[in-house]
Amino acid sequence: MSLEIAVWVNENGVTTTLNTPGMVVVYRKWQGNWKACRGKVISSPSTGGISGLRRLMSEVFEVMESCKIFVAQKVTGIPYFELEKSKRTVWEMPGKPEDFLDYILSCEEKEKEQSRELKSAAVVVPVPVEIEAGRYQVSIKEIQENGGGITSKQVLQPFLRRGNFFELEVICSHVPPWLEAEFVAGVLKGKIVGDGKKIIISKAC
Repeated sequence: MSLEIAVWVNENGVTTTLNTPGMVVVYRKWQGNWKACRGKVISSPSTGGISGLRRLMSEVFEVMESCKIFVAQKVTGIPYFELEKSKRTVWEMPGKPEDFLDYILSCEEKEKEQSRELKSAAVVVPVPVEIEAGRYQVSIKEIQENGGGITSKQVLQPFLRRGNFFELEVICSHVPPWLEAEFVAGVLKGKIVGDGKKIIISKAC
């Protein structure tokens, strides 16, 4: 796995949203320490609509190069779509990079290890089902146990980012580390029920 993580920060070195002034900084882990290896100040488009946002992400990708992990305080809309389309992993984390880079890398490595250990049998990707107005349910237990290369993030993140739900009940064999991190960061509102076999996620207000 690449030891590079790109972070969108403001002038104080704290993560911010892509619609505010900032810069993208790529950090690389070398001999146990994170160092900024490249970066660029990029003006967020105050006008320009979709084309302006795509130009912004084009500049971000130029700085990222082969880096596959992107972090900001919040990523939505066109920027999220462009990152997802380019097969980059998106993290939403508040604070300074030094406070979360090791944690993100650890979660990514665990996810990668789980994928390597999964059985190769073809599995149907589970999709959240609406059980009543605005309330959905999905089981990721099977893919966690023998998913055939499918990860919990691939199943849940696109649905959660779209935000077209009031509550999502997730049946699982264990709580995904990346999801627990988003609860702690306040990106998502949720609770873990019982022994971690069920997660209730609701829209943060």
